[in-house]
Amino acid sequence: MATNYLAAAIDLIKLGRPLHLIGGAIFYGVGVVAAGSTLRDSGLALLGLLTTLSAQLMNHYSNDYFDHDADLANTTPTRWSGGSRVLPEGRLPAQAALIAALSWGVLAILLALLCVARSPNPTLSASLLGVAIGLAWVYSGPPLYLHRRGWGEVAGALLVPGMTALVGFALQTGTIQPLIILLIIPLCLLQFAMLVAVSLPDVAGDRAAGKRTLAVIFGPHRVAQWQIGAIVTAFALMPLLVLGGVPWLVAIAPLATAPIGLWLILRLRAGAWADPAAWDGLGFWSIGQLVGSAGMMLAGFVVAGWTT
Repeated sequence: MATNYLAAAIDLIKLGRPLHLIGGAIFYGVGVVAAGSTLRDSGLALLGLLTTLSAQLMNHYSNDYFDHDADLANTTPTRWSGGSRVLPEGRLPAQAALIAALSWGVLAILLALLCVARSPNPTLSASLLGVAIGLAWVYSGPPLYLHRRGWGEVAGALLVPGMTALVGFALQTGTIQPLIILLIIPLCLLQFAMLVAVSLPDVAGDRAAGKRTLAVIFGPHRVAQWQIGAIVTAFALMPLLVLGGVPWLVAIAPLATAPIGLWLILRLRAGAWADPAAWDGLGFWSIGQLVGSAGMMLAGFVVAGWTT
């Protein structure tokens, strides 16, 4: 009996895909360190991080719950697409995912209220946190079901690196400044590219379940070209961020991941988007490119702070 409970607990954790929280923490960290000398409240920074991660977990659990039919129809999942596979394999009832999603959502809202009460600009903080938590829910949940209606990739690109970094910055400064907007633009582009990459293995299952991702609507070949365009645009913009006031080290540090982008572009141009054997690698390296770029931005701010 104890073994069964332990196995269920492990499956419940796997259902939340905790490994993906690393990216959320890094994106939030970019926003916090971008605040620079205006960092005024480390306790609020930690509270904001807990809020962000709670909302992210809500999204993970709700995504598996509302994607259950598509995941069941998916015969080509990878480590990075097709959900956690806990529900399609019958290891937990679907209701467990919904209960977990609602629980994390309630916690995110309660933590957000604490953030607002402590924030230097409660109105701005409440607006950003409200939009972020709401968007994290309707990405896959009612009433909008954005990821089923062709808006998932765009919404996810804006939400995951964009809103997360904005929240981290605004909680510390009480403002939204050009600096943070410039920083999140290339990250949003790379997030879009990543979401396209992980949608490619799911096309057949999504189509069978009536889930209309961009790859289903426009076809895998076309969205693979959009993925290439997003990668090229992101890395072309990075050095130009200096012109907007971004510290030069922060602007160029993410270029360290450019070889990954070049490899992805060459693989996609060679037709890897249509090769099931390549899908796992495309997903892994697209995630690595995104998180690595954000991590290099974060490191750039730290090193720049040490040298000034």
